[in-house]
Amino acid sequence: MTHATRPGIELDDVTVSFTAPHGTVTAVQGVTERVPDASFVSIVGPSGCGKSTLLAVISGLQRATRGVVSVGGKQVDGPDPSIGVVFQEDSTLPWRDVLENVRFAMQMTGVPKSEQTERAQQAIDLVGLSGFEKSYPSQLSGGMRQRVALARTLAMQPKVVLMDEPFAALDQQTRLFLGAEVRRIWEATKQTIVFVTHDISEAILLSQQVWVMSYRPGRIIDVVDVDLPGERDASVVSTSRFNELHNRIWESLQAESMRGFQQQEAAKK
Repeated sequence: MTHATRPGIELDDVTVSFTAPHGTVTAVQGVTERVPDASFVSIVGPSGCGKSTLLAVISGLQRATRGVVSVGGKQVDGPDPSIGVVFQEDSTLPWRDVLENVRFAMQMTGVPKSEQTERAQQAIDLVGLSGFEKSYPSQLSGGMRQRVALARTLAMQPKVVLMDEPFAALDQQTRLFLGAEVRRIWEATKQTIVFVTHDISEAILLSQQVWVMSYRPGRIIDVVDVDLPGERDASVVSTSRFNELHNRIWESLQAESMRGFQQQEAAKK
């Protein structure tokens, strides 16, 4: 099977429901989509729509109530080292320096000790932290700590990288810079990336495709192909095509965000 035809991520009728004090809540409903191998897909949607839940199901950290998720042609039944996750929260270990933080996941999963330092150093170089190997998290900016988390994931050499709003706590300038770095890394590694964000511009800048989710229960209500040049930077924001894509996504999100707000207000009464 060639690289171009290898299966990436396949979601078939994925539904996730929870039991809550006031009854059953369906967070995600009937999602059937494909993420081609080596592609970059972003997911946007109103708060509470199930974006993070869907990502947790793909990662194997959350079981679907109904439906099947497959990665690389293999059904996901639980956490898998071939699926890496980068979370929004600062996940660095304060008592370990950068090199030891990046080695940590490999130590936990039994990667031979002889490989750990080499793979960690390669990942550190890839995310642009060369020279900071002996620095501790308290000596780094928030953006640099997120690079450490990304390097730790990349060092595991996963086929798929899932990113759950990894830049949400950062200022806009740092977000743009790190977003460009993530896209550069994706172009170098050709891993399959699914990126959850609230930021429409960020989604368009980074991705080949954007999925728009409805308010709860979360469904995919639009799939937008980002037909912008493969090599792009922040200057593309000023183009008419970028604005057309932004407006299309915003029109869908605006209605769903309003519906979510109205439901939340009604629940308070």
